Amino acid sequence: MTPKGRNCSIAKALDLVGEKWSLLILREIVLGQRRFDAIARGTGASRDILAARLRTLVDADVLTKRLYEDHPPRYEYVATESGKALYPILMAIMEWGDTYAIDGPPPTVVEHRCGEQLHAQVVCAHCNEPLEARDATVVHLSPTAP
Repeated sequence: MTPKGRNCSIAKALDLVGEKWSLLILREIVLGQRRFDAIARGTGASRDILAARLRTLVDADVLTKRLYEDHPPRYEYVATESGKALYPILMAIMEWGDTYAIDGPPPTVVEHRCGEQLHAQVVCAHCNEPLEARDATVVHLSPTAP
C-alpha cells in the first residue's frame, strides 16, 4: 500500500517520536531518569505502554539499553546521538507549553550553563536571527501522493 500525503521529514520524525509517551520518556531521560521504574513513575505510563515505547525508541536508535545488573538482568536507557539531538526540541516544546498551555509559573525551570534561566529559541544557523514563519520561504516542496 502506498502511503498518502506528502513525503516529509516531519512525518517521518513523528512516526518515530511524535507520540505522547515517547516524548515523555525522552523528557525523563533528559531529567536523568534512566531505569524502567523511574521512567514509569515520571511519565505515568502503564508498564506495557512504556515497554512498547522503549522498544520502539531503542529500535529507532534514539535510545540504547545498557545492562546495570546481571542477576536478574536489568537495563537502563541512555540517549544515543539521535536522542541527544532531540533535547533542543523538547526544550522548545516546554517553552511553548509554558507560554500557551499552562496557567501560572512554569512547573519546571531549567538553567543554562551561563547561569540564566533557559528559554529555547530556534535561530537561523547562518545569520543567528530568530526563526519566524514570515521570514522563511519554501524553495522545494515534495509532491503529495495520489
